[in-house]
Amino acid sequence: MTLAAATDLAAATNEHLASISNTLIYSSMAVYTLAFFAYIAEWLFGSRSKVGRTAAALTADAGAAKSAPAVTVKQAGGTTVLERPQVVVRSAAGARDVPDGPGAHGGDAQGDMYGRVAVSLTVLAFLVELAGVVARAASVQRAPWGNMYEFNLTFSTVAVGVYLGLLALKKNVRWLGLFLITTVLLDLGLAVTVLYTASDQLVPALHSYWLYIHVSTAIFCGAVFYVGAVATILYLFKDSYENKLESGGTPGTFARSVLERLPASASLDKFAYRVNAAVFPLWTFTIIAGAIWAGDAWGRYWNWDPKETWSFITWVAYACYLHARATAGWKGRKAAYLAMIAFGCWLFNYYGVNIFVTGKHSYAGV
Repeated sequence: MTLAAATDLAAATNEHLASISNTLIYSSMAVYTLAFFAYIAEWLFGSRSKVGRTAAALTADAGAAKSAPAVTVKQAGGTTVLERPQVVVRSAAGARDVPDGPGAHGGDAQGDMYGRVAVSLTVLAFLVELAGVVARAASVQRAPWGNMYEFNLTFSTVAVGVYLGLLALKKNVRWLGLFLITTVLLDLGLAVTVLYTASDQLVPALHSYWLYIHVSTAIFCGAVFYVGAVATILYLFKDSYENKLESGGTPGTFARSVLERLPASASLDKFAYRVNAAVFPLWTFTIIAGAIWAGDAWGRYWNWDPKETWSFITWVAYACYLHARATAGWKGRKAAYLAMIAFGCWLFNYYGVNIFVTGKHSYAGV
């Protein structure tokens, strides 16, 4: 056998492993669907009698504002009555100081049981999907993110991994589960129907160790940005809900049963800010790593390629958000809108540039 023939044989796609990968991906979608229904059950069958903490807190604050309690101090010559000063505690987002909701399970044993089942199914689906990604990589003996289909698979796997990692760290983020699994199923559905690409070898320009460094960090950053975006969207809903209660309005039954169980708007705002701030330095490294790879592959570190440009636009948008969030006049909803704009830039860089714009990254296809 000649050296060229041996090279071609080594580069051939293992169709059996590729088929196993496809089967595992579809199997993970089935388990994610079961997890989705378990999360729905957690929300539906969790106790609704234990919600209403936000309304109670705001009502109590309103009552305290009308009449502050008095402090009685006994002295030798009689009794002195001092008026207790009212202390108003405000969150970093400028919202009311209200307690977090009891969670999707509503604080009862039945809802908690469904939630635990949902998390267990999520872990199982994550492991099956991870096995599918690994099988895809083994079928072509390279990193499993050479096109949009593979990128979607890896992205959804990492996003679920981030969620499970936060749970493993004893973070109270189970309220993310339903929203996460819903979008993961949509992402996988898009991947297997619209973006599916058969296993194949990479073009020569992508044969570099920078593929493992640059693209893997981009995927991880995107997954964390996604978690931050979900928290930001929920913050906007919860903040509007709290504002309505504070102004004397009466939200609908559905809004009360869902939004009362979520963390307070201040907690959601703080969570979104922390995850975005934590991953922002890694996004900076992602852009730098891409520039170094461009220098090796194309002879120039920066070519104003659409992917490079939108990666930088995303960086600027998140930098503006973090700066605004740390500035006293731009907390709360204004900063949240900036965060959503920044994530929108990331989404366009993820989908729009690859599908609608032609550039040097187009050789990866969709």
